[in-house]
Order: sequence, then structure tokens, then C-alpha cells
Amino acid sequence: MKNSIQPSDSLLFSTAVEDVQPLNYDGIEPYRHKPSPHPRPRPSENPPPAVTARLSETEVTTHDYLLYAQPGIQHRVLAELQRGHLPIALELDLHGLTADYAYATLQAFLADCRVRRLRCVRIIHGKGSRSADQQPVLKRKLNYWLRLHSDVLAFCSAPRHDGGTGALYVLLRNPNKRHQPS
Repeated sequence: MKNSIQPSDSLLFSTAVEDVQPLNYDGIEPYRHKPSPHPRPRPSENPPPAVTARLSETEVTTHDYLLYAQPGIQHRVLAELQRGHLPIALELDLHGLTADYAYATLQAFLADCRVRRLRCVRIIHGKGSRSADQQPVLKRKLNYWLRLHSDVLAFCSAPRHDGGTGALYVLLRNPNKRHQPS
């Protein structure tokens, strides 16, 4: 049985809307101005010499589980990153790429993240099962490259449901607190 509207409710509604005028609507959505897109910066061929002087690739040890945080990162924020509780804004899949192409793609991706003002991203590097000697080349390279990037505050291997040791969660510098290079 349908619920019928009580006459008192109908009268109340009619008196509430008696002075309402219908809108003229022709079915076309009004024009909305969209902001122009930001151009993506082109990745550099090689890292700048000043950046590579800070740390040698041989100084970075790559374990099965990766964990890195710059000094000053709160333990609570790092724990949330490790558990996957921070929302992932964007994802980059590098596995299967050569190291040179992966580096250029990573630089373009991080520049895009800066323009989009993103806070947390996931980078898939793979586990290296098809690499020579079954060693994860991109994982080792990412462990080095991300430590050198000024926008990267922390990174860790993702939980099993999100790629495990074949993916990284990367915490980027707060877009509202970007530091100015000196």
C-alpha cells in the first residue's frame, strides 16, 4: 500500500511554495571556466652535480623492506605511512623499465606531484624477479634517488595488500610548507 500524503501536509506545502516562480531552463549546462593546465617540466638528463655530491650510491644499503625518514619526521606520521593510512593521491608504475628511463620518469612524476600539490604517492618498482641475479635494480636505484630528492620526506615499503616489498609509499613535503633552496 502506498503512503498517501495527508491533506494537511499538502496544504502546508502549497502555502510554503505559493509565491515560487519556475526557472527557465533550456537543458544546457552553463559554461564553467576551467583553469588552464600547468605544463609538466621536462626531466633533466642527469641529476645536477650539487645533488649527487651529498650521497654516494654505494653508501646506501638496500634491504628487502625499505624505510627512510628525514630527521624531524614525527613517529606517528611515519607509522601512518607504514600502515597505509595516508591517502594515496597518485601512483607511478616503474617495474619493467630501464634505470635511465625510470629515472627520467620519476623526475617528471615528482615534478608533477609538486605542481599538483600532492602529499603521499605510491611508486611500484617490482621485486626484481626478472632482473639479472634476481636482484631488484629499480628498488636499489629508487632507494638512492628518493633520498636525494628535496621534496621526499620519507618512504617505506608498502603493506602486502598494496604491493609489499615491490612498491613504496612516498611522503612528500607539505605543499603549504615548501622550503626555499638556499
